[in-house]
Amino acid sequence: MTMLELLVSEALGDEGAVTEVIRPAAIIPEAATRSILLELTLRDVRTGGVWLAEPTVWRRFSERPHGSTADPELIGSIQVAYGTPTRYEITVYRVTVTGLGTERGWTVGTLCDEALQYGGLTLAECPRAELNPPPRPLRMSRSVAPVAD
Repeated sequence: MTMLELLVSEALGDEGAVTEVIRPAAIIPEAATRSILLELTLRDVRTGGVWLAEPTVWRRFSERPHGSTADPELIGSIQVAYGTPTRYEITVYRVTVTGLGTERGWTVGTLCDEALQYGGLTLAECPRAELNPPPRPLRMSRSVAPVAD
């Protein structure tokens, strides 16, 4: 599957797909980050594996049957942000399981857990981002005169 086909399939939606925003976002600690990225790279779909790890999204594909030349199919994607909240951590904030993935028994949890296992984690065990309350609304004081043009 080409990158253009991936973008089109994600943009048009997928019947049966499940998308979950991870709230609060899961934070992958520095030590686990290195292990996970190494293992995802070793299992790259372009070299016969099942993962395509990019700086903003990790995609999980189906395994190719032995001897098959068919393109692997997208099972799901994990949207991530590198370097946040600290330089060497990764934040997981949204996960999508395609209709095909759902048919094959994948869930948001199992998709995340497969990637996170390489760092010795599960989604449930990941530290979570702090949710700060929103800032107070900006209000003008009555004693301040409006600025003339």
